[in-house]
This record gives sequence, structure tokens and C-alpha cells, in this order.
Amino acid sequence: MLLGNYDFVIVGGGIIGLATAMALGRDNPGKTVAVLEKESRIAQHQTGHNSGVIHAGIYYPPGSKKADFCWTGSTMLRRFCDERGIRYQMCGKLIVAINESELPRLQELHRRGSANGVLGLKMVGVEELRELEPNAAGVAAVHSPNTGIIDYMDVSRALAGEIQASGGRVHTGVEVMHISERDGRVVIETSKGEATAKSLVNCAGLHADSVARAMGLDIDIRIVPFRGEYFTLGPESAGLINGLLYPVPDPKMPFLGVHFTKRISGGVEAGPNAVMALAREGYRKTDLDLRDMLGSLRFPGFWRMAREHWAVGLKEQYRSFAKGAFLRSLQALVPDIRMEDLSAPGAGVRAQAVDRKGKLLQDFSIVRTRNSVHVLNAPSPGATSCLAIGDHIAGLVTEGA
Repeated sequence: MLLGNYDFVIVGGGIIGLATAMALGRDNPGKTVAVLEKESRIAQHQTGHNSGVIHAGIYYPPGSKKADFCWTGSTMLRRFCDERGIRYQMCGKLIVAINESELPRLQELHRRGSANGVLGLKMVGVEELRELEPNAAGVAAVHSPNTGIIDYMDVSRALAGEIQASGGRVHTGVEVMHISERDGRVVIETSKGEATAKSLVNCAGLHADSVARAMGLDIDIRIVPFRGEYFTLGPESAGLINGLLYPVPDPKMPFLGVHFTKRISGGVEAGPNAVMALAREGYRKTDLDLRDMLGSLRFPGFWRMAREHWAVGLKEQYRSFAKGAFLRSLQALVPDIRMEDLSAPGAGVRAQAVDRKGKLLQDFSIVRTRNSVHVLNAPSPGATSCLAIGDHIAGLVTEGA
């Protein structure tokens, strides 16, 4: 069975893959575009389990890809939503220093955000902190009024609609089985038949390294899945939070620490922690995929990462199994939170790229070859920046065509 011959095929129907497909169709009239997604619906993994935050670009070192993409991407995203009637809310965000020892790191975050062009960023003291979040602890905070909340599934559906309206195809339930080359074209064998393309874009997220290796790309990274577990606050305790409330993060780690996230659909989520998952799609503690687990254990970088960060990993694992420890982390930000306030646990899985030296990649990693582009690491703010990233990838594809 022939699935189709296309100019551009994107593997992965998450928000970055969809944004890339839309950009390729828009910028290349007359060319054919297709998205291949193995699940029965689009955006079922990292996009569908996203916290729903529209980030402003505070955390990222100036000059990094994260910094370059985030503020521009957030403004593009809001414009896209305004034009299509997609609901979002700029509820604002506070990054809180719990004690004075965290003030230098907080001031560094303010410096970074300002250097990255984030508008409205402000250092606030205890009095203004209490005005914005009366129930929060802390001695100072960075306030970002241009941070918001959204449902990225709404955005993904709109992107898919744009692709199809311009003549592109979004194939769901299509798993990539094998990739090769024939007569100068990329041949993708799938569970639903064969597709060919002049250029392939790998936006496979949790499986991005596998797709890259299937194309013969010599990469020195491995995707190690990390599960982020969270709770939902009950209706009474949700009223303790006005917007988005975050701690000052550990700059050595690519995670932001447990925090409070207001949701566009209503309610507040508390978390997540960050524990290694035993399956790339391991949303439950009991999920185990031997192939995924052995793939991590056989990678030299995994053991170097484990030696470097074993203490943090042990703490996160303890917090995963000890709800009281999870609660105490939340109470550092909002002391009035109680055990009975935490219900409806959930989780997402992050595709964290680790290199052979054991380094956790904290920036985007996008690699171009003669006939393909591979998104090997797309951490937060990937969803916020999806339109800017999609434009960037589309440029790399047509530049190499």
C-alpha cells in the first residue's frame, strides 16, 4: 500500500511537528506536506500532557536557542490564538525566593529575562509579593505579567486544521517501522504502508533519537524519559493561588522544581517532581518497557549522569513515593496547603536528551543533514515557542533542499 509521495514528511504529530508542517505548507506553495503520527490522535504525549503555560523567556541564558525562540514564540502564539479565537489568559507568574540565600539566583533570573527582551519583568519585595499572592511564603520574587496559560491541545487542533486547509495531510495511527533511501528520496515504511519524501523532519519527541539512528545519523545522545508527577488542588485550596507560583530553580538542572500552575480549564495543579521513567511512554510508576529501560542502561552517558546527579535523583524518587515529602515541598511556597488538598494525581513524560558525557541537554538540539532535519531535544519552552521553532525548521529544510 502506498501512503503517498510527498515533498516534505514530518514524523511526529506533536505541537512542534504540526507547527513545522504548517510553516512548510505556507512557505512552499505547490509542494506537498504530510504529518505521520503513530497515535490515533495528534498531540497525545508531551503536548497533550503539557502544563499549559505560555512562558515569557526568563530562565534561559541570553544567546541560547531557548532565549532566541521563547519571547518571539510567545508573541507569535498569542497572535495566532487571537486570530483564531483560541482562549488563553495572561494570569502572570511569580518566581519566589523562599529565603535570602536564594536572592542572588533570583536576581540573575531577572537579569536574564531582561536581557532576553521579556517585557514587564519586575523584582518585587515582600509587600508586593503578598499583594499578588497573599498566601505565598518568601522574601522576594520576580513578577512576570506576560506569562500566561492556555490549552495546547486547542492550539494543536488549530495547527492541524491549517495544514489540511492548505492541502496538507495529517495521518494518524501511522507508526514508522523503517526508513531508507531510494532514487534520491527518503522511503518511510509504516504500519499503514509506504510514504516517500524529498525531505524528512524528525519531530518524534520521545522517540527522536530512534528515528535519527534509523536514518543512519551518528548521534551521541540518548533520550532518557523523566516522569513529572503532580496533584490537583481541591476547589477550596485552589483559591489560595491567583496565578502561576514557582520556586527559584536549581540552575544545574533542566527542571523548574515543584510549583503551582493555574489551568485555563479551571483549577490548579501542584508539581511536578522529576523521576526517571522505566518506559518512554511510562505515565504510571508501574509502567515498564524492557527495550526502553535497557536502551538507557546500555548508554554510557546514563551512568555518568547517574553518578553526577544521584543525590537529586534519590530525593526525587523519595518524593515520588512519599506524599508527605511532596507536600512539604509545596508548603515551602504556600504554607497553608494540607495533605487533604492534594487529589487526582497525574503525570507527564519529558523526553530529556543526555549526551555521552552524562550531560543533561538544557537547550534545543536541532540537526540538519542533506535530506532531513532532526529535533533531538525540545524541552520547555517548546510548546510556547512552537511557531518560532516551526519557522526555523522550515527554513532549514528549504535551505538544504
